[in-house]
Amino acid sequence: MSRFLQTLKENVLVADGAIGTILYSEGIDTCPEAYNITHPKKIEQIHRSYIQAGADVIQTNTYGANFEKLQTFGLEHQVKDITRAAVRIAKKAANEDTFILGTVGGFKGVKQNELSLSTILYHTDIQIDTLIDEGVDALLFETYYDLNELLQVIRATKKKYDIPVIAQLTASNTNYLQDGTEINEALKQVEAEGADVIGLNCHHGPHHMQQSFTHIELPQHALLSCYPNASLLDFENSSIKYSDNASYFGKIAKSLVKEGVHLIGGCCGTTPEHIHYIKEAVEGLEPINEKKVIPIRRKSNHPSIPVQKDNLTTKVKSGPTVIVELDTPKHLDTTKFFVNVTKLDKANVDAITLADNSLATVRVSNIAAASIIKQNYNIEPLVHITCRDRNLIGLQSHLLGLSLLGINEILAITGDPSKVGHLPGANNVYDVNSKGLTELAVRFNQGLNIDGGALKTTTNFNIAGAFNPNVRKMEAAVRRLDKKLDSGMNYFITQPVYTVEKIQEIAEKTAHLDSPFFIGIMPITSYRNAQFLHNEVPGITLPEDVLEQFEAVKDDKQKTKELSLRICRKLVDEVTKHFNGLYLITPFEQVDYSLELATYFKTKTENNQEAII
Repeated sequence: MSRFLQTLKENVLVADGAIGTILYSEGIDTCPEAYNITHPKKIEQIHRSYIQAGADVIQTNTYGANFEKLQTFGLEHQVKDITRAAVRIAKKAANEDTFILGTVGGFKGVKQNELSLSTILYHTDIQIDTLIDEGVDALLFETYYDLNELLQVIRATKKKYDIPVIAQLTASNTNYLQDGTEINEALKQVEAEGADVIGLNCHHGPHHMQQSFTHIELPQHALLSCYPNASLLDFENSSIKYSDNASYFGKIAKSLVKEGVHLIGGCCGTTPEHIHYIKEAVEGLEPINEKKVIPIRRKSNHPSIPVQKDNLTTKVKSGPTVIVELDTPKHLDTTKFFVNVTKLDKANVDAITLADNSLATVRVSNIAAASIIKQNYNIEPLVHITCRDRNLIGLQSHLLGLSLLGINEILAITGDPSKVGHLPGANNVYDVNSKGLTELAVRFNQGLNIDGGALKTTTNFNIAGAFNPNVRKMEAAVRRLDKKLDSGMNYFITQPVYTVEKIQEIAEKTAHLDSPFFIGIMPITSYRNAQFLHNEVPGITLPEDVLEQFEAVKDDKQKTKELSLRICRKLVDEVTKHFNGLYLITPFEQVDYSLELATYFKTKTENNQEAII
């Protein structure tokens, strides 16, 4: 057993606090890890301040010293230099009996991260190799929101090196990880992978950390660690601020020792003063050998409210189904909009799809329109949800509201960037993409929110995904559908297509997928409209012969409409040969186009004796 683990096993050790907190409080406006090279004396001074405050253990200034995080600052090729410098500075600052932990930060957080696990392991391995080469006493894996990421990192490390590993998860809920795993169960898995010290850090202040540890059993082979934040964060004059609660931090440290913690340090917001009070509080305390654990009793979910209607997935799998997109207005005169809704309802269209500020253009809220439709019509509203306009807080609130209104049909889309709309200066959010939004809705269907807490009931979302077949190589687009299906999407709605050949290609390339498709058709209302769609709308390309046909009748509205409907009917004919689902996009509130094509589709498919599944 290493000297570090032997010492920790027999004692309660005090770790340091947050290097970044001190740097940011002094006005740093660049990468904290870069200070290892540009301001080594400053980092050494911070280490010494923590040691003087009572820290037995310090960590290297390498939390974000990996390729992916450093490239934000143009420092991605200095990973090894920054890491080497960090260890050497820590050694220079340390006393003879100070232990040095090589810090490695997690990649995946609450916000969606598209990095593959292999990429994460590759960059983590470089960081670990450098830390070990420089002679750290142990490795500290901290702020890991994703359990699988941490397990894989530990597994790879233990396979390669015989060095003590401290592995700390971060939970946004006091009882559960964001995937719903109980913290105690998660830590058991971390221990089983070979971590020598297991625990929690970040996100919560001392009070909530102490609550979490009341549910955590003493490990069979590992030891426990805890690095709380100073408090819940606050904002003052647009700057992050934590409570000035150093003495309180010390009092909670005593409680943590009673819960079995051997290593206590600080995360965001903690200063040498906090560490001083921890040291003072735990001085002379010995680790405990047994404890009474309070079991987590997740409140049982109420049964979900039964849904009376078949959802669109069930409908389209069993027979021909038509949905019509109808944009909400850009103003508050909704008379024509609801007249059109009435027409579609009377025509027995299966659903009205309501875009979410498509093309980044402000329109009446689709959830408000859907609510009125739900209350006053038989037709089902299918609500689009874009990731552009809402962060993870807003998306969850939006989903909860939809469920409360009984609106269960949703289309998860990433969303057009704001620069394509009429307010190009507006900010994009994109905390998640359509895949991440779908995973969130699936969790809601399981009765869990994003931080693992119980919703007390389950939602009934039926989730559609978007598919753009208007690309040069459809194979790549189809491969992305596999990932969307894995995330929980139930069926797909395509961008509008304008050739029979494209419909045939979709049928051929997606034949292996056990998921329904609604093929998009959008009537063209004029030659100018055709030019605009072809040249300016992302994902839409018109054949040259179609453009030429509309140009030939551009001065005759009636002939233009007849041409548009003739082309669309030909496309509908081809759809009925391969698919049950038809998606009609209403052009410029001209619902008569959609009504005529919906009637044509229903009449034609009623004559078919066998549904195409």
